[in-house]
Amino acid sequence: MIASGVAKRYAKALFELASEQKTVETIGKGLADVAGALESSVELRGVLENPKYLPETKKQVVRGIAERAGAPAMLVNALMMLTERGRLEHLRAISDAYQSMAEAQAGRLRAEVISATQLPESYYAELERTLSEATGRKVQLVRRTDPSLIGGVVAKVGDVVFDGSIKNRLRDIRHQLLVAASPQGRA
Repeated sequence: MIASGVAKRYAKALFELASEQKTVETIGKGLADVAGALESSVELRGVLENPKYLPETKKQVVRGIAERAGAPAMLVNALMMLTERGRLEHLRAISDAYQSMAEAQAGRLRAEVISATQLPESYYAELERTLSEATGRKVQLVRRTDPSLIGGVVAKVGDVVFDGSIKNRLRDIRHQLLVAASPQGRA
């Protein structure tokens, strides 16, 4: 996911505070846990996105989630500020941007691997090793599935995307056929 400017600013501020307090990993885990909890619950999102609920009610809900996730006080305070400012919709992007900063500081690189179905562990291990060698950094794979790919794999490493999906290959073939069928394509 590409973080918006808003998400990057909040992530950077939170990361700088966490770095000062030497709590980068703890804050990162708490941030990811809370973002995951909000994403996975339709009911929670319904409360937080509904304007009929007062900001204090929303803050109580978010505080409860954060405390159940074991979030440190600094993160709870940041979440309260995001709630007050109506910025919780950016929480996943903030979490992703924060994780990228933490990984860069630790000399790690995140690579997102998207496949139509789960792949064998041996495939992930080999891909992680190959990407680590190619980048010279420790690579951490984030795995996702997307049945619309039909087959194959899409790997995103930083801003670079390697698309080896069948869906992409079919799109390329379609494009080649259209070019060949056009009057300019027939030389």
